[in-house]
Amino acid sequence: MLLISYDISSNKTRSSFSKYLGKFGHRLQYSLFEIKNSSRILNLIQIEIKNNYSKKFTETDSIMIFQMSANCTITKYGYAKHQDENLVLF
Repeated sequence: MLLISYDISSNKTRSSFSKYLGKFGHRLQYSLFEIKNSSRILNLIQIEIKNNYSKKFTETDSIMIFQMSANCTITKYGYAKHQDENLVLF
């Protein structure tokens, strides 16, 4: 799994980046996305950041990509603990 966190001051750039990440995964929190890990997707995202978004950064903007291994332990509380449950509708 990839976790991508961002802090971008420009509303336009931040909105564009969140829409871009939405193509690959889902939002966990306002500035945090969870994306299934694949080298192809990671390369696409990194190329897009370098070629498009990083050129628009101010001194305070940042994007962090965490590559999580299968051995990582994730403890969830509140709403997050229900994300992995299957939803059954009758």
